[in-house]
Amino acid sequence: MMAITLMGKDAAAGGADFYYLGPMDECGECKLKGVCYNLEEGARYRVVEIRKQEHECPAMDDEKVVAVEVEKVPTPAILPKKGLLEGVTVTYTVSKCDNVGCGYWNLCHPIGKAEGRKYAVVRMGADAECPRGERLAFVDMLRRRRASQIFYQNFSPVMRSYMST
Repeated sequence: MMAITLMGKDAAAGGADFYYLGPMDECGECKLKGVCYNLEEGARYRVVEIRKQEHECPAMDDEKVVAVEVEKVPTPAILPKKGLLEGVTVTYTVSKCDNVGCGYWNLCHPIGKAEGRKYAVVRMGADAECPRGERLAFVDMLRRRRASQIFYQNFSPVMRSYMST
């Protein structure tokens, strides 16, 4: 599913990947914040198309921003191999490994993934050779949201509290 967001003109490149880590404090009063806030926090996106129209953005200092069409793409990661198959949904658990010097550390601690959230394993890769002897595998994972979650999220907090009673 495609979405539109804004990004710095210099950073906007077709095919570029980025992680949306959430809104910046400076964006609170911006008239264009609705365009930036429509992405899923912690998800990885790929720029598909760049629009020509430039906009002013106080958070970007002197750089202009452009609208870009993006698609959500899977996040590469390494997960424990037990019970792992392509197509399964897993509940993500943060790795307990503290070996920051390991070449796999960034994949064992993927950007934007949250403890307890459910992710689909969209591609299963080879086994990862863990220096600690853990049985791990390379995967691509993607958070899939049900239509009801998206519908519910679009209501105001007052309406959500009314709906949950």
